[in-house]
Amino acid sequence: MLQLRTTAYFALDRLRSKGEFPPKWNSPEELESVTNHFMQRFMDERMEASRELGPGFHLLELLDRVVRCEDQEYMDEPSTDGEEKAAMVRALDRMNDLTMIYRHQVELLEPTLVELSQERKGPVRVLELAAGSGGLAFALAEHARNKGIRIEITASDIVPESVEAGRRAAADRGLAVDFKVVNAFDLSGIAGDAIDMVVVSQSLHHFTPGQLSLMIAGAGNLGASVFVGIDGHRSTLLLAGVPFVASLQGIAEFTGDAFTSARKFYSDIELDIIAEIATGRRLHRVECSWPLSVLTVRTAT
Repeated sequence: MLQLRTTAYFALDRLRSKGEFPPKWNSPEELESVTNHFMQRFMDERMEASRELGPGFHLLELLDRVVRCEDQEYMDEPSTDGEEKAAMVRALDRMNDLTMIYRHQVELLEPTLVELSQERKGPVRVLELAAGSGGLAFALAEHARNKGIRIEITASDIVPESVEAGRRAAADRGLAVDFKVVNAFDLSGIAGDAIDMVVVSQSLHHFTPGQLSLMIAGAGNLGASVFVGIDGHRSTLLLAGVPFVASLQGIAEFTGDAFTSARKFYSDIELDIIAEIATGRRLHRVECSWPLSVLTVRTAT
């Protein structure tokens, strides 16, 4: 449910046959607007396809339109101060520890890390964008240490309070995770050819399609070999399950954000479209590893 694969592929194949996909772009600013415009064009075409395929398909399309939203999470609102945002990130860390989601994500990342470690002489250099206070980065660092995988992790976020909390936690836990304040759409502060792998975890839905395209293209411009985006799998089960688990933290705003997030998760084909627009190629894959969708893009030319 809510992946709508039949109508989605029907619509995309028709747009591809018309020469509308993948759209062309010449600059980062153009990439963002082109991606957002095409995704709206795709959604319109998908609606038309659902009408042509019959009442059952059209009903599911209408259900998805009711569920889908573009509301901003409380933690992303400008009026929410940094300390409140950091508290929400800590709540997410506790929820991920409870559900063992960090462990699952580490297992998903390990094969790519091993592959990259075999391709280069030094440690694999990982940059996590929108990392919060480093929950995944710490789990990855501990796992790599236990497995003997040589990595260097930079965890970045745009919220200074989250970054500072991560630095304190790294010192307390004795983990060599570097923290930086970084705008995920502007990676000019990161040295070129200094990163092998860019990771965005549980944050894809916070960004517009155009912003995700910018991050994927930005990873390639850094010289990274791989971009990996991980987020919740768009489904009716997670629509109920994510806010229920979040409610166990006892924070009303966090529970509300969880429900909003579940409504905004990208479908697998939407992630596929975004990656192809950003790279102009099909050197990527989108997989479901329940309850997560995983986008892996080979960004190196």
